[in-house]
Amino acid sequence: MAHVANTGAFVIALVGAESTGKTTLAQALRTALATPTCRIAVVGEYLREFCDARGRTPLRDEQPHIAAEQTRRIEATAADHDIVIADTTALMIAVYSDQVFGDTSLYADAQAAHARCDLTLLTALDVAWQADGLQRDGPQVREPVDARVRAALGRARAVYAVVSGSGSARSESAMASVRRAMDPPAESVDANVGPARWHWHCERCGDANCERQALLPRP
Repeated sequence: MAHVANTGAFVIALVGAESTGKTTLAQALRTALATPTCRIAVVGEYLREFCDARGRTPLRDEQPHIAAEQTRRIEATAADHDIVIADTTALMIAVYSDQVFGDTSLYADAQAAHARCDLTLLTALDVAWQADGLQRDGPQVREPVDARVRAALGRARAVYAVVSGSGSARSESAMASVRRAMDPPAESVDANVGPARWHWHCERCGDANCERQALLPRP
């Protein structure tokens, strides 16, 4: 598998629209994956730090710095840890630059950086939206953001799994994907080239509309 900056760390990236439980999931994964011999760390969201420090959301010309700093922190942490859980990546900064400012210039670098992560967990829209100060625009932006994230992941050829469910079920869904990615089945290993790059396959199809359809009450 590819690793951020070729450090050997296994990097799990969490992405998704606002208020879909990324930070809660990051902490749950760290708890579930921690062992006495495993050096594991969560890289928090630099955007939140930026907004808290300035009391406002970023301007358009501040977005490149925020994206670059998020990537730098992930790479720096990966240099001396075994597992890194990134509570967002520069890809989300690129998506919001597109959504808010109509600026698509950040995608190329963000997609290149994101492609070096080993596994991406995309948080589904099946949890209720909650306000969170400066950083959230409202439930109406979640579907267009989700669509942009999926498109960007496709362009980056990123290995990703959609995480759905509530409470412990959401964490268990994420952990199932992590285990498959970190310990692929024996039949996927080629003696000449090593483990095959893991790919996620949804039992439905992976389409956002399909996922939401599954959440509707049955007649």
